[in-house]
Amino acid sequence: MNQTLLLVEDDRNLADGLLECLKEAGYECLYADCATNVESLWAQADLVVLDRQLPEGDSLTYLDGWLKLKSVPVILLTAMVSVNDKVIGLDSGAKDYLTKPFAEEELLARIRVHLRNGESESQNANLISIGETLINLESREVKQKGDSVTLTRTEFELLVFLAKHSGRVFTRDELLDQVWGYNHYPTTRTVDTHILQLRQKLPGIEIETLRGVGYRMKAPQE
Repeated sequence: MNQTLLLVEDDRNLADGLLECLKEAGYECLYADCATNVESLWAQADLVVLDRQLPEGDSLTYLDGWLKLKSVPVILLTAMVSVNDKVIGLDSGAKDYLTKPFAEEELLARIRVHLRNGESESQNANLISIGETLINLESREVKQKGDSVTLTRTEFELLVFLAKHSGRVFTRDELLDQVWGYNHYPTTRTVDTHILQLRQKLPGIEIETLRGVGYRMKAPQE
């Protein structure tokens, strides 16, 4: 599936040439010539090429709100060439800054880099590593020392919750609330049973029992 780029540029002649270039490079393209039309298109894009100077003013005044709709790489295009302008642009959330005039080949190269980086960040966001144990949140697969480990749905949810909050102590009641939920409320003995099962299936992880308090998964650096 082709990746989708959003070009935001009010110079129609420049935009037409860029859209043709991007489409020839194999990208699906969306286009907006002003800030007003950006919001409805932003969430569809994998990367945004954004002009600084739009009819409504500096696009950086809108950038934070757009990034809250969807966090995507943004490459700024602008004739504003001072170091201070670049710093402001990057501090506003853009990943890159390209000054006009520019070579289309350079823009394409920067797009490729940021799309690759975005894919890598997305993949890493779905992985939790605890010593020799790797948890894939997307596929719900758990491996220890490279070997797959079969967990029940609840065992997996309990493991993920403790791993995401490693080092923090949780009472049995807190774990019941967070993992089992209020609508399905077993006894605290159920927590002990599931912790025991995780220890047996994943001997490489350390889940400490704090008597009279609860459980915690030791952080990797401990």
